[in-house]
Amino acid sequence: MKQKWMIFLTLIIGCFNVVAQTTSNSTADFYVSTKGSDDWSGTLATPNQQGTDGPFATLEQAKEAVRNLKKKKSTDIVVLIRDGVYKLSNTVVFELEDSGEENRTITYAAYPEEKPVFSSGKEIKGWEKVTTEIPGLPEQAKGNVWVAATSDKFLTLYDDEGMLPRAQSKGIITELKKNGRNRLKYPDGFIKDWDNVKDVEIKVRPHHAWIVNMLPLSSVNESTNTANTSLDATYAMNRQHFLPKAENCWVENVVDVLDEKGEWALNTKEGKVYLWPRNESTVVAPTLMELIRVEGKIKKSGSKDTPVRNLHFKGLTFKHGERYTLKADDAGLQHDWDMHDKDNALVRFRGTENCVIEDCHFLDSGSGAIRVDLHGIGNTIASNHIEHMGGGGILLCGYGPGTKDVNKKNTVYNNNIHHVGQIYWHSPGIFVWQSGENRIANNLIHHTDYTGLILSGCMTDFFAKKGNGRELLRTLRRDEMPEFSKGVSLDEVLPYLHTHDNIVENNEIHHAMQRLGDGNGIYIRGAGRNNIIRRNYIHHLVADMIMQAALRTDGGQTGTLITENIIYKCTSQGILTKLDNRVENNIVANIIAPPRGYYLSVREGPLTGGAIKNNILYSSSATDTFIDELPPGKAGSSEDRRGRVLARAMDADTDHNIYFCTEDVNKGKELIRKNQKDGVDLNSKSVDPMFVDPEHGDFRFKPGSPAIEMGIKPIDLSKVGLVKK
Repeated sequence: MKQKWMIFLTLIIGCFNVVAQTTSNSTADFYVSTKGSDDWSGTLATPNQQGTDGPFATLEQAKEAVRNLKKKKSTDIVVLIRDGVYKLSNTVVFELEDSGEENRTITYAAYPEEKPVFSSGKEIKGWEKVTTEIPGLPEQAKGNVWVAATSDKFLTLYDDEGMLPRAQSKGIITELKKNGRNRLKYPDGFIKDWDNVKDVEIKVRPHHAWIVNMLPLSSVNESTNTANTSLDATYAMNRQHFLPKAENCWVENVVDVLDEKGEWALNTKEGKVYLWPRNESTVVAPTLMELIRVEGKIKKSGSKDTPVRNLHFKGLTFKHGERYTLKADDAGLQHDWDMHDKDNALVRFRGTENCVIEDCHFLDSGSGAIRVDLHGIGNTIASNHIEHMGGGGILLCGYGPGTKDVNKKNTVYNNNIHHVGQIYWHSPGIFVWQSGENRIANNLIHHTDYTGLILSGCMTDFFAKKGNGRELLRTLRRDEMPEFSKGVSLDEVLPYLHTHDNIVENNEIHHAMQRLGDGNGIYIRGAGRNNIIRRNYIHHLVADMIMQAALRTDGGQTGTLITENIIYKCTSQGILTKLDNRVENNIVANIIAPPRGYYLSVREGPLTGGAIKNNILYSSSATDTFIDELPPGKAGSSEDRRGRVLARAMDADTDHNIYFCTEDVNKGKELIRKNQKDGVDLNSKSVDPMFVDPEHGDFRFKPGSPAIEMGIKPIDLSKVGLVKK
């Protein structure tokens, strides 16, 4: 009887604890609700029965109340936000007064089990079906288009399904050499001198395969088939160097190309927006790019900033942000993949320490999701869901090359990032620029048009360049560095490259590189030393692009450890390494060819101090190449035609590798014989590593695997990718 009573008492206590925990989770200092009022105290979760008190109506009012409470309360402060859609017409800015003092935190979080949504979308009303003739409207759109009056200018539009596609023409291939950065020669009829020509933009992939520009037209000359843009493209708008047969230019935002369901075009001269609806839902246009900004005291020209500290955002949803545009004074990061210190993310930390964005949802917007700009130390971006963005996912963007190094020690963990870069195709899932000592772990990145994850800084030759070009040059803090001349060495500039000592681990990346070329699953260039890329799973990069690798160190990159990664079913190349980078204990399996089919490419020498060891290169095709080396130039020169030093596996610590081809067992043996003549791969083998199920991506070792005997460590994929909370 006593035992039964004790069990009953335990159950009662357990139930009480659950109730207490639920009560605690829903208890806060202040509340915000769409049913609230900024004239109330904000201390009640719902309006009282008399309707005389209750939650606040806006985040702004809650912020002011927290500032006052901080003067009285010496513990953490919590604001809970109830379910509903909160329409923002101005960016909510948190400043130094909004910091959590000492180690105390201030948290703005979703009320338990509820979904507060912040949106800058403004509903467009007054739609009427078009019954008159619209000059230039394609035949298939006639009778399907609706029109509404608007005095606003916007670049993106949304319905309940997400972003609506803006009217876009069929693509063309531009001339080979006749174009400039702001001048385009076009074929007959492709561009016209429309009455509202300044509303029209061209989307262009200029010369190189790794960038997309959106450029407003400024004038058109139909007699010479020449169009001018008001902004410069990153490169001359010639056809692509590596993909000369790929379409690389489109016209957008004119009714002449509105020919599919869901498309729209805005004519600001008429004050009208035209739409071929794809459903009957509400249509909204964004009014903001930034919904929330946390703004410290930034001194760009000084050595010390004052950051906002200990501010947390949890469980909130952000959507309907506007697409960014290039400005005349923008400073581009590498290849203009993003811009330095630009207001183009839904939530932006600009001068922060120990701040948090957790369990938030970012979707259906024209620019990026999250930025940590300039001074950003010890911040955490964790367990967020980022999807369907016109720009990138997460950007850590420090100061440009110089002595000021205050973007570091951040954590980007367990985020699900997919379908980003839907307007700016080059935008990666995660971008780390001039930011070091960060941990980028357990993120899932998939369905990107370009690279999944980028670590970057500044290429050596830019330090000696003159002028004020947009890409990288404007980011250089020249007053903090000596003047460099042509031929500057990597060792001279390394002290100013702050993307160093990062750990990129346990991330899963798949279906990247879906549209652009010359990119990767993970890419690193122009960064400092001691970056570690380990235990990542990169698979199914299946787009037919010749210029890509699953994992790549690019020109001049040094001091990188690439270890315990699994690469499976990726097109063209597995790992591309250069100089003294170390490639150790990786599995590269079933690279897709044609084109190429290189498992390991060495592309810039000498590889002195580098390593290629304890790797398994596993092929199911006799036509694949295990190691592709940079060939010599003419007459046996030690450089190729671009002046790169000959890269050879024999110059690295190359040994204890397995090269195995299921179709041709001699393939690996021939490579080993060749390498052994060069004095390397003395202990390497061409044997079956005995994977559990390599055709279905199971690369665990069976008992008795020769890989274990050779000292190759098993790679545990169960710890890779998203972690359940």
